[in-house]
Amino acid sequence: MRCTEDNPIFEGIDCEIFESRYPTTMALSVLVTIEMCNALNSVSENQSLLRMPPWLNIWLLGAIVVSMALHFLILYVKPLPLIFQVIPLSWPQWETVLQISLPVILLDEGLKYLSRNHLDGKESKK
Repeated sequence: MRCTEDNPIFEGIDCEIFESRYPTTMALSVLVTIEMCNALNSVSENQSLLRMPPWLNIWLLGAIVVSMALHFLILYVKPLPLIFQVIPLSWPQWETVLQISLPVILLDEGLKYLSRNHLDGKESKK
């Protein structure tokens, strides 16, 4: 299904939005950043990042740095943006990416807290 002017499903929608590289680049950047946050959260299944700081695992930090460097490479080094069909993001766009991505750390910390304080050992008491 393609967005065309004669397709009633897309009536009143500017089909150019589906061709724009801005939304796809933003989505890719959010995905990459969220996955890096998830890597940080994976240091421990139940312990907080404050108890098990990620900087103790130099290999994890190195992998995150390399992953982000590769992402920046495809965004900012020609001809890679053309090959990957992305565009360089401005600082305000990166701020939006971070505002969307970083709460994943807080959500996972909340889930770890619930797991530690309310779920661990409850099943074994039944």
